[in-house]
Amino acid sequence: MDISPPPLPGQDDCAISSRTASGGRGEASLDLNSHILVVDDDPEIRTLLEEFLGSHGYSVSGAANGVEMDARLAERPFDLAVIDVMMPGEDGLSILRRLRATIRMPVIMLSAVGSDIDRIIGLEMGADDYLAKPCNPRELLARIRVALRRAREAESLAAGPAVPQERAVYQFEGWTIDMDERLLIDPDDVLISLTDGEFRLLRAFVLRPRRVLSRDQLLDYSAGSDTESYDRAIDVQISRLRRKLHHGRSGDIIRTVRSEGYLFTSQVRRAPGTE
Repeated sequence: MDISPPPLPGQDDCAISSRTASGGRGEASLDLNSHILVVDDDPEIRTLLEEFLGSHGYSVSGAANGVEMDARLAERPFDLAVIDVMMPGEDGLSILRRLRATIRMPVIMLSAVGSDIDRIIGLEMGADDYLAKPCNPRELLARIRVALRRAREAESLAAGPAVPQERAVYQFEGWTIDMDERLLIDPDDVLISLTDGEFRLLRAFVLRPRRVLSRDQLLDYSAGSDTESYDRAIDVQISRLRRKLHHGRSGDIIRTVRSEGYLFTSQVRRAPGTE
């Protein structure tokens, strides 16, 4: 199973650092506060998955079978499990059945048997997603992000309505962004049209100005139900945002930091009356 991410075509600005591309821990400082459990009897695949997911900021623990999985679960809770279907002894579907009786964390199944019937059985038994092996590691990463996001949204709904917050309106270099109304006004008081993805991305920058944000951080900070969870999607949206935010400026408000990510260069403050 090839775990190294596929090369991305395009500009130098989009290049991945050699440590990250090789599956190392080039972005280990990214803390997504999520702990993932990988259950697979193949030690090589298990190690590769642990290293790949770890390089994208997740805490990862491995287990070779159901017995080891039970021991890991007894030590601490997990936010998501990736489980191989075809394992000697207790197979992945049996493990899934046991988990669903007591634990509600998202589960993604991996199987060398990728028929529609097997996938349907896995989903009907409670799996949140099902991928055929060998799979593109970037696709697995995207599926994990979606499953974790859905779990967070479900927890938020279960917790009841949020406490009303102060109106969030921010200003930078003559621009005004209203987070509640989802509006962007340029320095000439003209309303600028943004797609949902562009607005979420700009919101992520405005709330974290003058900080270098990696593509993975931006993917998670700006995640929505329709988000394309790939580095290239972020690059495309940033290119569009730059054009819309240019407004006669000599430089970009969103600056590329080579091999690290992007930096929102403007100073941001709360609009008067909303502080």
